[in-house]
Amino acid sequence: MLYGIAAATAALLLTAVLAAALRLPALRAGILDRRRQRPLPLLGGLAVVAVTCLVAGVGEWTRVAPLGQGVGRLLVAAVVVAGLGLVADVWRLRPRVLVTGTALAAVCVVPYDETGVPGGLLAIGWIVVATLAFKGLDHADGLAGTVGVVTAFGAGACAAAEVMDGLAVLLSVVAAALTGFLMHNWHPARVGLGACGSLFTGFVLSSAVVFTRAGYDIGPSAAVVFCLGAVAAADALLVVAVRGLARRPLLRRGPDHLAHRLRRLGLTPQGSVVVLGAASFASVAVGVLVHAGWAGKGAALWVAGAVVLVVLVLVLLRNSVQHSRHMTSTQVSGHLRVRNG
Repeated sequence: MLYGIAAATAALLLTAVLAAALRLPALRAGILDRRRQRPLPLLGGLAVVAVTCLVAGVGEWTRVAPLGQGVGRLLVAAVVVAGLGLVADVWRLRPRVLVTGTALAAVCVVPYDETGVPGGLLAIGWIVVATLAFKGLDHADGLAGTVGVVTAFGAGACAAAEVMDGLAVLLSVVAAALTGFLMHNWHPARVGLGACGSLFTGFVLSSAVVFTRAGYDIGPSAAVVFCLGAVAAADALLVVAVRGLARRPLLRRGPDHLAHRLRRLGLTPQGSVVVLGAASFASVAVGVLVHAGWAGKGAALWVAGAVVLVVLVLVLLRNSVQHSRHMTSTQVSGHLRVRNG
């Protein structure tokens, strides 16, 4: 317990310092993203990865908090995925390279002895989809970090319930590192998570959920993993629906995510993150209750229904706004023609 507190404190402070230190090198190297027409350095994710590995490695080396063979392999695979993300931040890798790399890493971490081959294949698919969906949350200041912290605590609670001490310590370190990163990422952000940090975090969280649910029935397990990733799933579903209806390329960037829609409804940047963070807390709490056996898997249906309802409402509001703008534009142009005539 004392080591867990010390490790979390060290991870928080070290990440905050390192993220600030990496901001200037990222600016000079041009490792940037654009947020509302302002440059955003993207090496904050590297700080999260480096500090997480350092703190977890010290615990493993001193044997004060050994990770265990499976969790150690998970961390190594997550670092490989983070490396792909770092390359993508610098040179813009094709999406299929990220998908392939994430899938290969997932193949190496799934506990097939407990999941079986069919369950293992489902676990690989879940890890890939959840990791990339979490990467999609890095579209607004503070969002990916906030959802990541909440999810890490939830997954850590599930790991603690299964007496997976090494995994619980790793997740607490990830949560603390993300909290330190958020000191620089809250709106207006001074440093971003980037593909490096978002892929690393998404991979660790999704793989951790697979570890905690290995050996359980598929039905309750599906309920738990969906609840812990509900906000990322809603964001991905909204993007697919909006771009599909507009017949735009799925992988082309645009303001189609949850935070973008909430801001168009009048919320501030900070307010949209608070709303989505609260939604993440609620869905993660349901997942933890289902995992602990304090709620039936049917509770996840309420979360799924809420996700579908929110996505449907946002899609309909978008279409009605576009239709209204189109009608207004037509009437104005007609009025001008009459005056000119």
